[in-house]
Amino acid sequence: MSSGLIGKKVGMTSVFDDQGNNIACTVIEAGPNVVTQVKTEDGPDGYDAVQLAFDSKKEKNTTKAMQGHFASAGTEPKRAIAEFRDFSHEVERGDEVRVDDLFEEGETVDVVGVSKGKGFQGVVKRHGFSGVGMRTHGQSDQQRHPGSIGASADPSRVFKGTRMGGRMGNSRTKIQNLKVVKVLPDHGAILIQGSVPGAKNSYVEIHKKKLHEK
Repeated sequence: MSSGLIGKKVGMTSVFDDQGNNIACTVIEAGPNVVTQVKTEDGPDGYDAVQLAFDSKKEKNTTKAMQGHFASAGTEPKRAIAEFRDFSHEVERGDEVRVDDLFEEGETVDVVGVSKGKGFQGVVKRHGFSGVGMRTHGQSDQQRHPGSIGASADPSRVFKGTRMGGRMGNSRTKIQNLKVVKVLPDHGAILIQGSVPGAKNSYVEIHKKKLHEK
């Protein structure tokens, strides 16, 4: 992972580009983030990272340990905390990092979030089985069922990883190479084109693409 920010999905909007195309965008409120800890390879942690926190919350809803952690950084308690490796800026504990400090319009980013939970789903929705019209293997009368899953008398068990019904969504998801359409420093927001994981008002991590030296 490279440097980035924590943000919250606010909603969606659309903007027009220079060619007059209407581009659908996700609005992410991503600033300012506060640096609550700086870890170094030479220190007790043994690796380089910057810990950021975002979105204030009430002190009464924060444990004593975390109250002390935030107080040492000179900030109020926050809801979301995340670590970023290879941070592109030199920062110190208590510094604020804003959207225009890291991101520029037109660049590509990776967005990490928890996908929407869809509960217990069958094989047609969860794994894309054909269902009606093209009955699944070994199934004759119930057209959305998985069909045969066994392997006869040998090995006489169901293999691990067999695609079946189960809980779908609600998992950490990374969507790569999304385009930054607009940066709004006055509002601490960023507009991103593409599929951003998570529900409205959920927290996401926006990671800058790591440039590899040739």
